[in-house]
Amino acid sequence: MSKRKRSHEGGSALSVVVAGGGTAGHIEPALAVADAVRELEPDARITALGTSRGLETTIVPARGYDLRLIPPVPLPRKVGVELAKTPWRVAHSVAATRKVFAEVDADVVVGFGGYVALPAYLAARSRLRGARRIPVVLHEANASAGVANKVGARLADRVLAAVPDCGLAGATVVGIPVRGAITRLDRASARAEARRFFGLDPDAPTLLVFGGSQGAQRLNEAVAPAATALGAAGIGVLHAYGPKNTIDPVSPPGAPPYVGVSYLDRMDLAYAAADLVMCRSGAMTVAEISATGLPAVYVPLPHGNGEQRLNALPAERAGGAVIVDDADVTPEWVEREIPALLGDTERLRAMSAATAGLGHRDAAVEVATAALELAAARRGDRATTQDGPR
Repeated sequence: MSKRKRSHEGGSALSVVVAGGGTAGHIEPALAVADAVRELEPDARITALGTSRGLETTIVPARGYDLRLIPPVPLPRKVGVELAKTPWRVAHSVAATRKVFAEVDADVVVGFGGYVALPAYLAARSRLRGARRIPVVLHEANASAGVANKVGARLADRVLAAVPDCGLAGATVVGIPVRGAITRLDRASARAEARRFFGLDPDAPTLLVFGGSQGAQRLNEAVAPAATALGAAGIGVLHAYGPKNTIDPVSPPGAPPYVGVSYLDRMDLAYAAADLVMCRSGAMTVAEISATGLPAVYVPLPHGNGEQRLNALPAERAGGAVIVDDADVTPEWVEREIPALLGDTERLRAMSAATAGLGHRDAAVEVATAALELAAARRGDRATTQDGPR
């Protein structure tokens, strides 16, 4: 990744704000873009917006970025008291966001939807202490855009998306920003280290199970009770069950370890340790799995507007994944289907090849480049306005 030629006026660094808090599905693409900005423009000031409710309170500082908290703005889908409170909450959060923008002298905002993004879009659109408004780059990761990004798309200077037909007119398809630790992962080379890191059998076929940052009770209830059958089939398991959940797997004597963890801090090593993934199909999850070339069993979350099934469909159609309805995932299904799939090395190899052909590995760079171009243009325009024509 080459460094950009610095074209902005003045001696101070460009200031980039990324707005993507709440769940890992919003935070990870935001931080992937932040990483790309840091590589392209090492002197840039990078600030992450978040709320006290989200995982960003731990993830963002751990990745070395400045985190500024604003009041969250939930967007209720039903008419009621909470919906009536929304205008006041929006105004309160926008005011707090504008204060952050002033403190960091923001030159561009990159939003990824969710609770944090809407106030950022609105605050950037308004004038800030008499200065020109702050340009906005919007990225939609899901196959069906959420409310915040549908509103934000009307205000944004650049609208980018993971896939076509996401519901945002005129969006440029760039894929989902995935951090370099994932896109550059060599699973074969990292396999032995990854197995040692998690305490897994070095040679057994291994299933990775997770349900997003909070876990998935349905997957927990289907896979953990199948531990005996999986162990008898010689299958090791790495199972992230969620910080608020518990599991109690029972493996037979001599079976490969069934390792349960509440949360996976090292997803790169988790992917390297696995031969097959069984998980939900959030947009970020599908993008990361595609980048690593892992075969997958996707169990879409049955709620919402069906976006998780839409996220997984391209991988299934390409032959790299199997989609299973949430209601069909039982211990009996796991006991029957997972050993059969992990035992079919030719099918796994074909699925891996199909999965590896999906995705856009340079998405983070494309989003970061768009943000830096807009930031530099704003900085140049501001200098011209202050100093007169050159």
